[in-house]
Amino acid sequence: GGASLAALSDDWSSLREKAQNCQACDLCRGRTTVVFGDGDTNADLMFIGEAPGYHEDQSGRSFIGPAGQLLTRMIKAMQFDRESVYVTHIVKCRPPSSRTPVPVETSACLPYLNRQIELVSPKVLVLLGAVPANVLLGAAAISGVRGKWQEYNGLAVMPTYHPSYLLRSPKRKKLVWEDLQLVMRRLGKDPAETLQKMKHGSSHQGQ
Repeated sequence: GGASLAALSDDWSSLREKAQNCQACDLCRGRTTVVFGDGDTNADLMFIGEAPGYHEDQSGRSFIGPAGQLLTRMIKAMQFDRESVYVTHIVKCRPPSSRTPVPVETSACLPYLNRQIELVSPKVLVLLGAVPANVLLGAAAISGVRGKWQEYNGLAVMPTYHPSYLLRSPKRKKLVWEDLQLVMRRLGKDPAETLQKMKHGSSHQGQ
């Protein structure tokens, strides 16, 4: 019922514990672990993906499969360390066969995410892919909102494509880099420095 959507006021440890024991939707039956989220709980920058996949469900950690490795490279290009940002998902349990989570699942899980956002209190939220954009912004399609600043609960939001989509459509990486540069500028980073580093870095790889 509606009780699951009540706002939570837990601190980190009790919120994590609640999530680990959650049975608010049927995803609890198929999970190996609850993938709560990880990174710096005081981060300026927070990423929200769709749902844990196979690798995440096995390990309990967010974004560690192939898409996660690409996300880590994206974060580095933004001049942040993976440990200095906070990364989580719209739902904390893996849907069967990694299918897209359905509204009954996303709404059951939303109180955890909203409390995580409150506790981290980031300067910018980056939404990865269609599901977070739909759940948090009501966007029908990611293509309609990506690269345009949005707002959620008073926070600046940048929706962009999901790394797993980029693995299938590498040409879209250029668009995501445009979106991420907007985020960098808002957080006081100069994208030109990344390009310089990449130029210098590529010549030293053999050493």
